[in-house]
Amino acid sequence: MSHRVDRDIDKIYPRQEFVAKLRRLADALETEKRFEISIGGERIRVPAGAVASIEHERGGDEEEIEFQLRWRNEAAGDENASGR
Repeated sequence: MSHRVDRDIDKIYPRQEFVAKLRRLADALETEKRFEISIGGERIRVPAGAVASIEHERGGDEEEIEFQLRWRNEAAGDENASGR
């Protein structure tokens, strides 16, 4: 059984690479297909049913917009269901 370690990575991409990733994401969302992306050396598989949201933060002299996809980790759900 693989153990998933908590992580929080913020990766900056060149503009063209970022745009290409957004296009792939938009295509996957539009066609209701799974989206795969590699971030910080780990392959992430986002299921088709992931919930999409947009977050806006403001503080001091900075503002931030985050496009988020959220889903339940199936492996964690299996462990919880088995009582571990």
